[in-house]
Amino acid sequence: MSFEFSSATVRRFAWASLVANAAIIVSGALVRLTGSGLGCPTWPRCSDESYVPHGELGIHGVIEFGNRLITFVVGIAAVLALIAIWKSVERTTFRMRLALFVALGVPLQAGIGGITVLTGLNPWIVGLHLVLSVVMVALAAWLVFDLSAIYGQVNSGTSRLSIAAYTVLCASIYLGTVVTGAGPHAGDSGALRNGLDPETWSKLHAWSVWIFVAMMVVLLWRVRTDPAQNRAIAVLVLSLAQGGIGYAQYFTGLPISLVILHLAGATVVLIAATWFLAATAKAETRTSARFVS
Repeated sequence: MSFEFSSATVRRFAWASLVANAAIIVSGALVRLTGSGLGCPTWPRCSDESYVPHGELGIHGVIEFGNRLITFVVGIAAVLALIAIWKSVERTTFRMRLALFVALGVPLQAGIGGITVLTGLNPWIVGLHLVLSVVMVALAAWLVFDLSAIYGQVNSGTSRLSIAAYTVLCASIYLGTVVTGAGPHAGDSGALRNGLDPETWSKLHAWSVWIFVAMMVVLLWRVRTDPAQNRAIAVLVLSLAQGGIGYAQYFTGLPISLVILHLAGATVVLIAATWFLAATAKAETRTSARFVS
C-alpha cells in the first residue's frame, strides 16, 4: 500500500506555499525600500569573490542576501505542496496544475531577480519581477481555496463580471509597479527610474482602484444570496482600507513604513480577490477530475 498524505497535511503545505510567496513580496519590498537592491552587486554570487555577503557589503548585502535565501524557502514550500497533492486523495488535474505552475515559477522568478541585479535595477525588470510574484501568489491562493472552500452557484453574467473586476485589479497592481518605477524608492541610490511622471501615473493607479471598488459593489449586490457574499464583503473592505493607505503614503511623502504596509495590503487584497474569483468561477472554468497517473 503506497503512502498518502492526509487532506489536512495537504492543506497545510498549500498554505505554507501561499504564505511563503506572499512573504517574499514583502521581503523584496524591504530590499528596495532600504536601498539594498544592489547589496549583492552581482548574481548568482553575492560578489565576484563569494556567494555570501562579506564585511565590505555591510547591512545592505545582508538584507539582499536574506531575500535570496527566502527564495529557497518558497521553492521548498512549493515542491512540498506539489508532492503532497500528488501523493494524496486530494489529487486532481486542476490542483496538480496549480501546484506545478507555482513550483516552476520559483526558478523563473529567481532568474528574473538575477536579471534585475545584472541590469542595475532596471525599473521595468523590477516591475516584471513583482508581477511574476503576483501571479504565483494568485495561483497559490486558488490552490488553497480549491482544497478548503465551496464554490458558489452564480450565473454566467456574475462570473464574467468577477473576471472583469479581477482583471482591473491586476491592471491596478501593474500600474502600482509603474508608479514605483517613477518614484523615489529605486532600491539603490544609483538606480535609474523609468522617466514617467509619478503624479500622473499615481492618479491612473488610484482611478483603477476606484473602478475595481465600484465593480465590487455591483458584485456584492449580485451575490447577496450566494455563499460568495462574505468574500465580496472582505474584498471590498480590504480594498477601501488599502486605498486609504495608498492616499496616506502619497500625501505624506512615501514613508517607508506606509509603503511596506501598502504593498503588504495589496498582497492581502489579491489573495481575497482570488478567493472571490474562485468562488464565482463557473464549473466549465475548472475541473475536479482525478489525476490519472
